[in-house]
Amino acid sequence: MSETEIDLTQSDLPDDGRYRLRLYVAGQTAKSLAAMANLRRFCEEHLAGRYEIEVIDLMQNPQLAAGDQILAIPTLVRRLPAPLKRIIGDLSNTEKVLVGLDIRPDLDRAPPAKGPPEADRP
Repeated sequence: MSETEIDLTQSDLPDDGRYRLRLYVAGQTAKSLAAMANLRRFCEEHLAGRYEIEVIDLMQNPQLAAGDQILAIPTLVRRLPAPLKRIIGDLSNTEKVLVGLDIRPDLDRAPPAKGPPEADRP
């Protein structure tokens, strides 16, 4: 690398609060399609407006698996925010995805707790 080039690692990039996710799949298999649908649903429910998804089909670009050390598919890689995290599978278990991506459920979206009905009050 010459002196004028800059090597930016993930920790050097600005943290704009957005999640940069990369989903590795192999063609249009049932598991790949399920992972894509589950990821989109998950992101809309828990990261609305704060995510970018890149889907990489390893049937078309197998050489891209080496960059993120993909050993099984489907695999989701959280590239940002750091640190890098990986989840293998179809992403059907929301709780495991939340834990795997280190995301806390948005408590502000929870419906307000209902108090006792008016008739039950003295």
